[in-house]
Amino acid sequence: MCIGVPGQVVAVGDDFHQLAQVDVCGVRREVNIALVCEDDPRALLGQWVLVHVGFAMSLIDENEAQETLAALRNMELADFAPQR
Repeated sequence: MCIGVPGQVVAVGDDFHQLAQVDVCGVRREVNIALVCEDDPRALLGQWVLVHVGFAMSLIDENEAQETLAALRNMELADFAPQR
């Protein structure tokens, strides 16, 4: 199973071959934007992307990003201890 994590693009390079800075839960990560950048990378600033293994796989809206982040937080809070 693969999990993509939502992040918001906060900085970009001059072209899509450069890595962008994406804020993922308060941590900035370098992410390849080649799969989601159609033209000018600056158009991605402030956009939400779904990140998987260092690549922005798709653009998502803020509502979907927040719902996904909430679901991931809930998974973290779940008790995965074996039942007796």
